[in-house]
Amino acid sequence: MKAVSFREYVQEILKTAEYKPCEDYNCVIAIARALPGCMTQGRNAEEARELLIDAIETWILGAIKDGEDLPEVNGCCLALTIQGEKSEATYA
Repeated sequence: MKAVSFREYVQEILKTAEYKPCEDYNCVIAIARALPGCMTQGRNAEEARELLIDAIETWILGAIKDGEDLPEVNGCCLALTIQGEKSEATYA
């Protein structure tokens, strides 16, 4: 397992994202399957992706704040710095 930065972790999650057209509402649904319940929608795939990045970042920060474990994604886990020092623990 490789410890990565916040930005790299978000990019790994984006690699596993799914985008589905929703004809009923004329939009594209974006789903981050690695993060339970993390999804959004946009008018097109580009907007859905941009909004999904925000949703992923919010999901991760909320999980960290709540002390939840973050999932390993594509062999990567989020490396955290606590009070200016590298943490021995990584989240996976």
